[in-house]
Amino acid sequence: MWTLERVGAVVERVTGVSLSRASVWRLLTGRLGWSLQRPERRAVERDESEIARWITHEWPRIKRGR
Repeated sequence: MWTLERVGAVVERVTGVSLSRASVWRLLTGRLGWSLQRPERRAVERDESEIARWITHEWPRIKRGR
């Protein structure tokens, strides 16, 4: 995940200009129009139909075994 510090380090490495965290934030949001985004915590391989099948068929069988 990119942080303000990481972006600032790249800017400094590429341009030689050191920016504060606030300046990096203004650059990304104000000038470039980017927004804060966080990655989803779900696996790309997730199969919703298989999960639904498991909940419908397997879970009741397991729960009865208690």
